[in-house]
Amino acid sequence: MLVSRVNMRGTVIKSTGSWYTVLVDKDTKVECGIKGKFRIKGIKTTNPIAVGDKVIFEMEKDGRGVINSIENRKNYIIRKSINLSKQSHIIAANVDQALLVVTLAYPRTSFGFIDRFLLTAEAYHIPTKIIFNKIDLFEKDTELKGIDKSAKNIKMEELDQIIKSYEKVGYKCYKVSATKKTDIEVIQGITKDKTTLIAGHSGVGKSTLVNSMDSNLNLKVGEISDVHFKGKHTTTFAAMHPLAYGGFIIDTPGIKELGLVDMEKYEISNYFPEMQALKSKCKFNNCLHINEPKCAIIEALNNGEIGASRYNSYMGIMKEEDLEDDY
Repeated sequence: MLVSRVNMRGTVIKSTGSWYTVLVDKDTKVECGIKGKFRIKGIKTTNPIAVGDKVIFEMEKDGRGVINSIENRKNYIIRKSINLSKQSHIIAANVDQALLVVTLAYPRTSFGFIDRFLLTAEAYHIPTKIIFNKIDLFEKDTELKGIDKSAKNIKMEELDQIIKSYEKVGYKCYKVSATKKTDIEVIQGITKDKTTLIAGHSGVGKSTLVNSMDSNLNLKVGEISDVHFKGKHTTTFAAMHPLAYGGFIIDTPGIKELGLVDMEKYEISNYFPEMQALKSKCKFNNCLHINEPKCAIIEALNNGEIGASRYNSYMGIMKEEDLEDDY
């Protein structure tokens, strides 16, 4: 039985919005709440405390705890709702890396979404790897009943070209099949002894992938709608799980859309590594790389040195009304 004591320390491993499960040590978990308004200076979000946060709390007589402070974060990743509320939400804190799980079909992950996530991860200093799941779809008739018709013309060669384009700009990519457990040992290797955020659309196989990495976890697995070929939410709240072979995995609810938080137009190219490397060669210091003369990035695009898909993602982001023009 826990003994009441002041200033206990632990890591938030689950957040339901009002209650937080705090891991004190390997075998001790405490349900904690917060008293009154709890805000971190400079950050306005729907959740002042996130999974991964290191917190200080005090025990109450009923066996629950009250969080009174958060230790400094080494990093965090945040998203903004695209609905009318425009509320920001911290996805996770204090992570070593992120795995972005994507599928080219059943359901399809757009390049725009991939690039938005990579941009956000760059902005918040989180190294990211891309996991292309469901490669088993490329090894059989993709027109079988119930399979997303967007897979019809996708070939393994095309997937390899996509991977080549992302690895060219510095993002390591992996091809796996969570259901067939293809190359799962590789993913186990890159997550061992690290705290890893796993993210992506609903239906891309995040929970199946985690279960394949560690069968002890047995996370609930969802289904794909046969009508819209989109995933159904199975993970309701972010949660951190210990991996049997070492490290932690942070499972998150599927992200439908990813709104950017507090970014200005001139900043966006900083988070595209291939653009960041060239922008100092532009004629104008305040070049936005849209139609300015002697723009090094546009020249690189025309020469095939920057991928058209990545540049299209950049332009799509630049057109958003929420971005501020500081010039």
